[in-house]
Amino acid sequence: MRALTERDIRASFVNCTKGEAKRLAVPRDLAQRPWDDLDFLGWRDPASPERAYLVTESGDGLVGVALRLAAPHAGHVRRSMCSLCVTTHTGDGVSLMTARRAGRDGQQGNSVGAYICTDLACSLYLRGMKEAGPGGRIHESLTLEEQIERTTANLAGFLDKVVG
Repeated sequence: MRALTERDIRASFVNCTKGEAKRLAVPRDLAQRPWDDLDFLGWRDPASPERAYLVTESGDGLVGVALRLAAPHAGHVRRSMCSLCVTTHTGDGVSLMTARRAGRDGQQGNSVGAYICTDLACSLYLRGMKEAGPGGRIHESLTLEEQIERTTANLAGFLDKVVG
């Protein structure tokens, strides 16, 4: 992924107003991000833990989505799998994240959801740059490139539901 600026990020959001995009918390460490190893930029709002944001490159430019995390389950110990990168986590390592749909559907309160790595570090899990713990990455016969393609296709499918 190419390095993004704060201006790029704020202009990319498809499911919130310009005012909401102007007020959202953009990461302050953009210059230190491992851009070459990222398939998308994802971050949690430090001031509001139930909010998260995701920005990715699309054929038409950038697409940004504001997400909300569902309330975690107390005592949650089972394994859950991320629907984007297929990494499994115990506890609260995977969260249901919902996004208000873009346009009129979103204004009417419609949303879509997916189970995604809570820290939005899918790209780093795929590349072995971050560990999900024992059993977090299952052995696959797919190459890293094929796993990255699958992850970006899964993300594109989710974003199509948000935009469509």
